[in-house]
Amino acid sequence: MNFREKSVIFLATGFFAGNIPIAPGTIGTIVGLLFCFFLSGADLFYMVLFQIFFVIIAIWVADEAEKILKKKDPGCIIIDEIAGIMVTLFGLPFNVVSVISGFFVFRFLDVVKPFPIRTIENKLSGGAGIVMDDIAAGIIGNCLLRAIFHVIG
Repeated sequence: MNFREKSVIFLATGFFAGNIPIAPGTIGTIVGLLFCFFLSGADLFYMVLFQIFFVIIAIWVADEAEKILKKKDPGCIIIDEIAGIMVTLFGLPFNVVSVISGFFVFRFLDVVKPFPIRTIENKLSGGAGIVMDDIAAGIIGNCLLRAIFHVIG
């Protein structure tokens, strides 16, 4: 493997955290919480720009990693969970309640894949197929959290 391929795998696996054999998606979500923490103090404009940039890069990285590993949507690719949890917690306060709630809501949606998440995963291929179902889970999760927080005050 050359330097470029090693770099792609490094990013795709969330700095090699995705190589942990137990629950790589959960590990990826935890790694994503570190990104959420650092973004939590950012201006909304820069947060939007960063997340758009991150999703575009994540799609490319996931696509390249899938080719390098010669496997369709390998579990070690966790950059999609990183992107998904960032969308889930986007614009919400970074506190214990939001983080724990967001973590469990996102993981549930990512595992169960209710409509339209599974449809997105099945319709798209390559990096887009790997990442966009997690983005959909993140959007739905963010909306659910906002509704729940609104109801409970």
